[in-house]
Amino acid sequence: LPEPVKRRVRALKKLQFRSLEIESEFYRELHDLEMRYADRFAEQLNRRQQIVLGSVEPTDEEADWPETTESEVELANLLREKTALTNGAGGQAGDAPQSQQQPAGPGVPGFWLTALKNVDLLSQMIRDQDEPILRHLTDIKVITFSGEQNGFVLEFHFSPNEYFSNSMLTKHYYLRMVPDPEHPWDYEGPEIVRCSGCEILWKAGKNATVKVVRKVQKHRGSGQKRTVTKTVEADSFFNFFNPPTQEIEDLLQSDFEIGHFLRERVIPRAVLYFTGEGLEDE
Repeated sequence: LPEPVKRRVRALKKLQFRSLEIESEFYRELHDLEMRYADRFAEQLNRRQQIVLGSVEPTDEEADWPETTESEVELANLLREKTALTNGAGGQAGDAPQSQQQPAGPGVPGFWLTALKNVDLLSQMIRDQDEPILRHLTDIKVITFSGEQNGFVLEFHFSPNEYFSNSMLTKHYYLRMVPDPEHPWDYEGPEIVRCSGCEILWKAGKNATVKVVRKVQKHRGSGQKRTVTKTVEADSFFNFFNPPTQEIEDLLQSDFEIGHFLRERVIPRAVLYFTGEGLEDE
């Protein structure tokens, strides 16, 4: 290009960078706005937790919502079938009169396990050994923070259980709010740049993230056989709390994607993933 045109292009790039600075300022203020609204959202989510756990029953006004979606009807039928099987009903589900059916237990059993399993991104992380543990999951919260560092914390709350002594497991995500000086044109808003997990205090023999492998070895000279056991890593949802290192970039990006999806979609819309309605928006 002729030098005068190059000069104009440089000016356009500088204008572009200034636009990115304005955009990053917008996102910083949006982050602060989210924090100001956090208490109002928390009121609704705390009420949700109470209803899910069964510590309260919804009022008539709260429960005044039509049960008209196909997925809700299917879910209700499935729950009735499970109840009939559990109670040893001999006939078809729903044969017993309503007055003879066992009363429903408190809350919404398996709420979070069902919601997580209904998300493809998360269901592939959940293994058989994880499910009985996740039945103790009582709530997932997101806490936003700002200051020298901006980001959010995912809090997984558990009822007392036989698997670990933690009542809460956490995952911190740290955000970069401004353009990366080395790659400014890649800026599309706040970006997760790192994360940290927490230590799970597993009880003896209950660690879902490891498994014991037994191997039979034969002595070359004597021919005698012996069984050697070795503890190796196992695929588990709970590896989520031990994030990959910076060197494993692909796995780290996947971890960031999961954290972002939990924050933006699953936590605020958990009931829609429980019923299956949220799947249409994935």
